[in-house]
Amino acid sequence: MKVSLKKWLPVVLMATLVTACGGATAKQQPVQQPAPEKKAETQKTAAVYNVDGSHYIPVAQRTGKKSVVYFTRDLSAKGLQKIYEKVNQDITGKVAIKVHTGEKNGPNIIPRPWVKELIEKDIPGATIVETNTLYHGDRYTTESHRETLKVNGWTFAPVDILDEEGTVMLPVKGGKYYKEMSMGSHVTRYDSLVTLTHFKGHTMGGFGGSNKNLAIGMADGRIGKKMIHSGNSGSQWGVTKDEFMERMVESTKATVDHFGKHITFINVLRNMSVSCDCEGTSAAPVTTPDIGILASKDILAVDQASVDMIYALHDGKGHDLIERMESRHGLRQLTYMKELGMGNDLYEIIDLDK
Repeated sequence: MKVSLKKWLPVVLMATLVTACGGATAKQQPVQQPAPEKKAETQKTAAVYNVDGSHYIPVAQRTGKKSVVYFTRDLSAKGLQKIYEKVNQDITGKVAIKVHTGEKNGPNIIPRPWVKELIEKDIPGATIVETNTLYHGDRYTTESHRETLKVNGWTFAPVDILDEEGTVMLPVKGGKYYKEMSMGSHVTRYDSLVTLTHFKGHTMGGFGGSNKNLAIGMADGRIGKKMIHSGNSGSQWGVTKDEFMERMVESTKATVDHFGKHITFINVLRNMSVSCDCEGTSAAPVTTPDIGILASKDILAVDQASVDMIYALHDGKGHDLIERMESRHGLRQLTYMKELGMGNDLYEIIDLDK
C-alpha cells in the first residue's frame, strides 16, 4: 500500500508517540601514511538549492523523482526481519552486514538478538563487518576491538575487522575532495552489503544514519578516517560542519558504487541519543521517542525519511536531536548526496503495518 508522504507522515508519527526512538577493480596495499590529497574536478550537477547544513528543507521544496521507503513500528527481531525481506532482492553471494557494534557496554546499540535472528533466518553465513577507530578507545586496535566485541555479545556470527590486514583504495566518482578513499582491505571479499544502522545523533555529524555508518564505518582506522576528519586542516579533528558532511558523503559513495545494486539500507529509529554509539556509556540520555524501522534500496531516501520523522514529532519531542543536527550542519549530508546523484530526497512510504 503506497501512501503520500505529506498525508501519511503526521499520522504515523502521532501513532508512534502514542505507542512509544561493483565498481572499478580495487588495488590492495599495506597500511601506509596517506599521500597529500589531490583535488578532483568538481562534478557538474543539477542546480544546488541549498548548501547550508543547518537548514531543513521541507518536502514541498524538494524536486525530482521518488523512491520507495518501507516502514514498520515493530521494533523487534520480527520487525527487522519483515522489513529486510522487502529490500533484500539483490543481496546475493557472500554477504557482509555493516552494523555499529559499539564501545564496551554501550546502552543504545541495536539489540544483538535481533541481528542474530536476522542472520539465522534470512542471511545464513553472513559476516558482520567493522573497522578500527581513529580515536584511542575500546576499538582502536584489532586486539582491543575483538575484546570489545566479546563484551558486547557479538559472538553469534563471524566478525571481520576489515582493516586488520591493511587497506584498499576504492574510487570516488565525481568527488571534489577525493578521487579514491582508503578502506579496510577485506571489503573486496564480499559480494553484497547490508547496511544495518542505529539512527541517532552524532557529536560531529549531527546525525548518524546509513551515510555515516558507511562513511566512517567502512573507512580504515588509520588512513581513511583521517582523510575524512583531518583533510588539509593539520588537525586530527579539524574538519567540521558542511565540509565534514561532504567528505563523509564522498567516502560513502566509494562503498555504494563498489557494491552497485548489491547493497541495501535499514535504519532503526530506537534509543536515539544525541550521542553516537562510539560514546558508549558516556552517551547523553535518550530524550527522543522510539519511532520504528525504515528500509530502502536508496540511501538518501532512507536517511531523509528518518530525518523527516524526527522533524514531524509533536510537542518538542524531537527538539534535542533537531538541535544537534542543525548546530553541526548535519543536514548537508542529505543535500550533498542528492548533488552527487546518490538517490532521491522524495519518497513514497509503504507502511508494512497496514
